[in-house]
Amino acid sequence: MISKLRLRAFLTAAVIAASSMAVIHVPNAFAQAGTTAVQPADATAAKPVAAAKETVDNPYGLDALWKGGDIVAKSTLSILVLMSIGSWYIIFTKLYEQEKLGRHARNANDTFWTAGGVRQAIETLQDGSPFHFIATSAQEATTNHHGLRGHIDLNTWITQSIQRSIENIQSRLQDGLAFLATVGSTAPFVGLFGTVWGIYHALTAIGIAGQASIDKVAGPVGEALIMTAIGLGVAVPAVLGYNWLVRRNKAALEKVRAFGVDLHGVILGDAAAATAIKPSPVRIVNVAFAS
Repeated sequence: MISKLRLRAFLTAAVIAASSMAVIHVPNAFAQAGTTAVQPADATAAKPVAAAKETVDNPYGLDALWKGGDIVAKSTLSILVLMSIGSWYIIFTKLYEQEKLGRHARNANDTFWTAGGVRQAIETLQDGSPFHFIATSAQEATTNHHGLRGHIDLNTWITQSIQRSIENIQSRLQDGLAFLATVGSTAPFVGLFGTVWGIYHALTAIGIAGQASIDKVAGPVGEALIMTAIGLGVAVPAVLGYNWLVRRNKAALEKVRAFGVDLHGVILGDAAAATAIKPSPVRIVNVAFAS
């Protein structure tokens, strides 16, 4: 089930990344539409001209950048595409995990605290949920309080066990956020590198050709600037997704910590009750009667 959801998230991320790259073609389409929309008064004379303009392909854009670029330009563009796919994949998977944790929290609040005992309450929790992991760790802490661990106060030992479980869950929730932060901070510079590299080769080609007219300069330089636009398009969703996920993680961890605090009191009370009802050893006293 989880693998299917991760596959869906990966495919969705790939579609979104491809769509964001395809947006760059929109200005070229509008430019072509503008040239074909303006027609002279004589409609019969304008039809052959319009038909001729529709068959002319735009020599600039992503297609020309990919076909005319060298290995460095293609590698830079591929890195940006992979960054975008990875960012969207992490955003979708983390949103699913946070939503799943919220469902487990509601289930724990509805069923856990109404059970007759600690073991019965743990059985009401879904296996593999963070709350089941915390409750199981706390329950096992009471049974493993012997040997060298017996020198630790039971209250402190249970507190440490619950705290370690919560920190483990917190670390799991933060998986992937470092990638989003890295993409958000480096993608603009990767795009800028592609732009600088493209401008360098464009100016070199113009110098070799010996033609410095505006039509010879604008096209290659404009193609190189596309890299900067792609870098920004990759970085902005990563930064926004990172901030959004961090805020949602804080809200989810508050629920986990609240459950841990209440569980700590319940475990201590259950351990104290078990100690209180434990039968004391019977002492046999021999009484000698004098004859």
